[in-house]
Amino acid sequence: MVDFSLTKEQQALVEKYRDFADRFIRPDRLKHDKLAEFPWDIVKKAYDEGIMNGPMPKKFGGNGYNIFEGALTSEELGAGCIGIGICIDANTLALTPMLLAANEKQQAKFFGQINEEKAVAAYCLTEPNAGSDVQGIKSTAILTGDKYILNGHKRFITNGEAASFFTVFAQTDPERGSRSLSAFVVPADLPGIEVKPHLEKMGQKASVQNEIIFTDVEVPKENLLGEEGHGFLIAMKTFDRTRTGVAALSLGAAREAYEISKEWSKNRIQFGKPIAANQAIGFMLADMATQIEAARLLTWNAAWNYDTGTKKASLLSAMSKLYASDVAMEVATNAVQVMGGDGYSTEFVVEKIMRDVKLCQIYEGTNQVQRIVISKAILK
Repeated sequence: MVDFSLTKEQQALVEKYRDFADRFIRPDRLKHDKLAEFPWDIVKKAYDEGIMNGPMPKKFGGNGYNIFEGALTSEELGAGCIGIGICIDANTLALTPMLLAANEKQQAKFFGQINEEKAVAAYCLTEPNAGSDVQGIKSTAILTGDKYILNGHKRFITNGEAASFFTVFAQTDPERGSRSLSAFVVPADLPGIEVKPHLEKMGQKASVQNEIIFTDVEVPKENLLGEEGHGFLIAMKTFDRTRTGVAALSLGAAREAYEISKEWSKNRIQFGKPIAANQAIGFMLADMATQIEAARLLTWNAAWNYDTGTKKASLLSAMSKLYASDVAMEVATNAVQVMGGDGYSTEFVVEKIMRDVKLCQIYEGTNQVQRIVISKAILK
């Protein structure tokens, strides 16, 4: 028998993150959207409240959540504010390669540092000419003695200016190209690292993205994650774990936009009755509610398949990211439409949600790339 109900422990987890969002994220989300700065105050509270690094094992300072439980928490963060939520979830993205490939000594060192300092890390994969095309990465890390000499240009790096260290992907043998792609942990204070001012962007303004230039950076040999040439596999395995998180963030934002516009429509009186009583609005809300439920079930299914180790996990994670982020964009747009001029006003949060969710269709592989991944899988 299939059972879609949550356990008491899972429901308590949802309530914990919803309470955190209610107390610390929702009250200041518009302020942080205007400030467009990394929300250190909320991140520090997230550490204090046991919210940070949830999917990491308890011995590494996390809560040991599986992917399904991580999706539950990400939905609540996304409902509060995707921009702030991604500051928390992007830290998990940067730590996942260490979870997958680091040895015990590396894990003890870097997980210990990030928890002791209540710090964040950044995942450095994207480059000016290598976004969706990971194999197009041109950064190099050449072994010289007991150090790798790292040179490269990374772009759109979430948490970049706030990070204590970076998870960097670079070629260790340019003659072999992408087949030599390798992953490294690079402390942010090493000489030769230039973090440029964060990108001015349309949405998710509480989250910072930076360009980072690495010029002859000496990275200790022991900071290599796994083996040389395993970087592409590490990156893909990381996305298999984290794409459901993006789906869940999108889902949370869609839910928030729907709830706000629904309540508004019940109280907005036009022609002597609430506009929700008009079929045109009622049908829009019905479609929004249906799409959100469908996106949640697909996201949960993707997470469950990953946790149970099925062969469909990678395919379903791509499907969930694609569908949930597309739904979020449509729901947010319709929420603005339902609320009319108020929806378009910065006094209400739905216009912010509309700006925020657009990026969910772009990062961690654009939705066009997700369709390529899905089509290859189903036609194999």
